[in-house]
Amino acid sequence: MFQKFWAWYERNYHWNVAISSILFLWQLVHLFWLTTDVVWARLFGHSIFHPTDVYRLFLILVDYTEIPALVSTSIFYISEHRRKWAWKNILFLIFLNSQWLHLFWITDDLVVAKFTGAELVAIPVWLAWTAILIDYLELPVIFDTTRKFVNSLYDRYSRKRSQQL
Repeated sequence: MFQKFWAWYERNYHWNVAISSILFLWQLVHLFWLTTDVVWARLFGHSIFHPTDVYRLFLILVDYTEIPALVSTSIFYISEHRRKWAWKNILFLIFLNSQWLHLFWITDDLVVAKFTGAELVAIPVWLAWTAILIDYLELPVIFDTTRKFVNSLYDRYSRKRSQQL
């Protein structure tokens, strides 16, 4: 059964890397909010981004795309690791799956509450910063999957072009 799955996955590499990349690119919206609203406010005493209620709803929807992004991108790096053993794949799997701690252990609401003073649950400041740093571990994965997606687009274009000639 796994052999069939991996064979299918390899045949559809372009679409699988596209889905992973696009889902994770959405997380840049979340990281923008985190940086300009939460982190900036904590470091400098005021926020430089004040999202409206509509934008906050959009941020919540973007945040929910993190779950399928984590699943699809974890499968992608397992596939990459099956193809060729590399520490980078292991490291990115660790970065990716540390996000589950962030999602279920400390939510963004708890982090915001800690930094604004309206605490729902008492957590130490160092734990709030840990949750934020875990979020930023997505950046190298976002960069790598996007690079691989662009490369797969180029490869597809090059193959089609050479077939036409």
